[in-house]
Amino acid sequence: MAGAASVLEDGSLLSRLDRGLNRVERVMALVSGLAVFGLMVLAVISVTGRNLFNEPLPGYVDWIEAAMPLIAFMGIAYVQQAGGHIRMDIVVGQLSGRLLWFFELITTALILVLIVALIWGSWAHFDRSFDLNAPMWSRDSSIDIGLPIWPAKLIIFIGFVILMGRLIISFFGYIQMLRNPQGPVYAVPQRHDIEEIVAQEAEAARDAITDQDVEEELERESRIGSGRNGERQ
Repeated sequence: MAGAASVLEDGSLLSRLDRGLNRVERVMALVSGLAVFGLMVLAVISVTGRNLFNEPLPGYVDWIEAAMPLIAFMGIAYVQQAGGHIRMDIVVGQLSGRLLWFFELITTALILVLIVALIWGSWAHFDRSFDLNAPMWSRDSSIDIGLPIWPAKLIIFIGFVILMGRLIISFFGYIQMLRNPQGPVYAVPQRHDIEEIVAQEAEAARDAITDQDVEEELERESRIGSGRNGERQ
């Protein structure tokens, strides 16, 4: 599994494109998170309706199917930018210098070819489903309550297009690293080994515990001070 990664920034065109696309990726990831929250709300409504009124939410499964592309595809480019996708680092972790960046370049190019094919396929599926002259602009719909399916297919297409943009930026970023393998890593995830990841997580946990202790101490002193003021009155 890929470890935590960070992306450095500078004033180059590639870095500016990276920051601009990252804003879009963050919004899409937020939408994906809201979709997860929305499904949780629907689950509560459905279970409550079933238990209290013996009437679950109509089309609950249809709504889940419609929301799945939001959850699965809207945040895929953001995770790619952060270096968070699962991958095998047994070999890559042993590489360094130009050999590492060459391997990253080749694998990114292969993924880019695959994504271009998936973009073509997802658009073809959307095009077969969408029809301006049909009810709800859809030639097909869900089984239970008849939700149009074309929005889900369009979301998949959009997610893949944004991912393609991220892969193109990464591709040129790795070319830049091939030219200067010892320089700072811009516009591509900066990998950390497992020791650095563990140290960062331990430091974050230690800071969280410290902050919690400080808040508890301040709260305790505040209660003591309030009690003393009450006794004086």
